[in-house]
Parts: sequence; structure tokens; C-alpha cells
Amino acid sequence: MKYNKMVKAKFIERPNRFVAYCEIDGEIEKIHVKNTGRCKELLVPGCEVYLEESNNPNRQTKYSLIAVKKGERLINMDSQVTNKMVYESLKDKLLVLPGFDEEMTLIKPEKTYGNSRFDIYLEGETKKAFIEIKGCTLEIDNVVKFPDAKTERGVKHVKELIKAREEGYLAYIILVIQMDDVLYFTPNVDMHKEFADVLKEADEKGVKVLAYDSIVEVDSIKLNKPVKVVL
Repeated sequence: MKYNKMVKAKFIERPNRFVAYCEIDGEIEKIHVKNTGRCKELLVPGCEVYLEESNNPNRQTKYSLIAVKKGERLINMDSQVTNKMVYESLKDKLLVLPGFDEEMTLIKPEKTYGNSRFDIYLEGETKKAFIEIKGCTLEIDNVVKFPDAKTERGVKHVKELIKAREEGYLAYIILVIQMDDVLYFTPNVDMHKEFADVLKEADEKGVKVLAYDSIVEVDSIKLNKPVKVVL
């Protein structure tokens, strides 16, 4: 996935989930934040960030916050890009899901099942599958965790995936780690134990919990290789 017209800036503050202020060439600009997570360990005043300039003259904000430098590591924090990455990787046959060992006949973004809308729906000749995708930006000592805030919605989605698996669908949770060179993924028990517990239950009941890291550049992000999952 490519970005256009990237600009380097200095992060100043984030007054709410959707807005930040950054300094570009000595000028303070109001910026759209494409990630509603807390990201407090990333968005530290004075840190280096990378913004995409919009071509839409009617937008209230001229720039969107795409990536942030944490030490020597560049982390993409665009939560809207992860679904596209997985969708394109499946469509281009660059990502093969364990257990889905037949030709895909249908791939569809966003499909409702029960009380949830899952990110991707797949069909093969005999198999059907739901995929839920979570972007991960929280890294501590090279270990990636999710979530960085309580997610009742995430718990609901995992429970619905368990139900779908019990009804004969294949079910996958794909954790897209928006950086590279990490040791493993593990749920953030301290932040939301209920999510960690239901993720473990899902794994025990046949839902595949998968994690992949990403190759992150200032103007691009690409799904890379599998990462160990520790539940």
C-alpha cells in the first residue's frame, strides 16, 4: 500500500482521538489522526511523524498522520490500511491461510454474521471463512500487544467468530503488526483481560489466531512474514 505526498513533521499534541497538532516547517497544523487507539507510547511531544497531504481541497484538515518514529523504529499507525493489506494479499495470492486449502471463488470485504460485521469473507469450492483483522502498534521490548485500550467490540467479534466456527465456517483473527523486527505477539492482559481470555478460548475452539509483521517505509506498508503468537 502506497501513500502520496508525504511530509515530515514534529508532533506537538493530540487533544482528542481524531485530531493532532504538528509542526511543519515552523508552522503549526491541525492533523487528522487515522487511529482512534490511545497510542500514548508513540505520540510523544516532539517525536518525528510522517503525514500524507490530501488532494481534497474541501477537507477540514490538510494532512493525515500515517507513521511515527519510535527510537530507530518506524511504525505505521494508519488503522484504515490493515484491512486493505490483507485483502490485497489474499486477492493476489500472496497470503495463504492455514486450513483454507482450496481455490478461492469469492473474496468480499465486510460481511455481516450474527451481530457482527467481519472484515473479510471468503468462499472456496466447499469452504467458507470469516476473517477479523486487528492492527497492532503497541510494542514493548520488541513484544507486540493488543489492545492498547479496552475493546468490548473486539470481545464481541471474537465471540461471534467462535460461534461461526462452531457452525462450520473457518474463522481467522489476523493481527497485522504495523512494524517489523519483533519477537512475538501476545494479548495485552493488563489492559483487557477479557479480550485475552476470549482470544485464548477462540484458539482452543478452532479459530486460527495469526500474526504478520509489516515492512514499513515512510510512504508505504507491506504485509511481510508470520510472527509467533503467544496466548
